[in-house]
Amino acid sequence: MRVIRSEADIAEGLSWLLRSDRRLGRIAAVAGPVPLRRSDGGLRGLARIVIGQQVSVASAEAIWRRFETAFPDPSPGAILDAEAETFRTVGLSRPKIATLRAVAEACRAGLDIDRLAAIPGGEAHRLLTGIRGIGPWTADIYLLFCLGHADIFPAGDLALRNAVAEALDLKAPLAAREVATMAERWSPWRGVAARLFWTYYRATRQRAAQPV
Repeated sequence: MRVIRSEADIAEGLSWLLRSDRRLGRIAAVAGPVPLRRSDGGLRGLARIVIGQQVSVASAEAIWRRFETAFPDPSPGAILDAEAETFRTVGLSRPKIATLRAVAEACRAGLDIDRLAAIPGGEAHRLLTGIRGIGPWTADIYLLFCLGHADIFPAGDLALRNAVAEALDLKAPLAAREVATMAERWSPWRGVAARLFWTYYRATRQRAAQPV
């Protein structure tokens, strides 16, 4: 199983993609360098993704700073033992509090979310989405950016779907299932393909399009 750990892995995947799908050459020329974008793993990394959902980048950063102050070591025990008022002071909604507690419960019950880097993407995805509050998008983003799974394509991400439609001159909006099917031809480097399309989208808009 491939894991993206370095810029060299990005280069290897991109080279394979450009040989396998000639349409991607033009997209890569517009996109420019494709970034690595690796983030912390473990409970800390998953918590940051949950916290950043459905809020602006600025709000996510502010909430995350308060979370780090309240939980300098975000262990399962620390999250499960915290009072509701602590979470409210951080600025978390009730659904996000419930999700973080569900993740902490799963970890305390024996789920090693760092170990998910060493098992196939489908199985890792199933284990994550089995946690209450963790949906397919959250699982995909964690596996892709925090654990480095090379063959993950977050088709549920709206910016990614829009990027694919624009780059390949397709009529938007594209359904997640449709994009997931299209991405099968980019396996086993779908994670690099996703980075390429996000980078293309950012380049055409001069703004950050990647989700984390």
